[in-house]
Amino acid sequence: MARFQQYEIMHQTGNRWELLATFHDFALAQGLAQSRGSRVRLMRVTYEDSIPVEQEVIAEVGAIRTEP
Repeated sequence: MARFQQYEIMHQTGNRWELLATFHDFALAQGLAQSRGSRVRLMRVTYEDSIPVEQEVIAEVGAIRTEP
């Protein structure tokens, strides 16, 4: 059983979260997540045999503004 972790950047489009990019290196993933102008989530995902078995949201960047 192959087990590995990767960092994923998810981009919010409307009410949906879509995969933007994946990295094995945390520093690269963090740098890209911080440079985005839109709302993104940086996640650490653990896979077993290509199936995600654990997900952790590390950061969410770019909060939505609301009008008063």
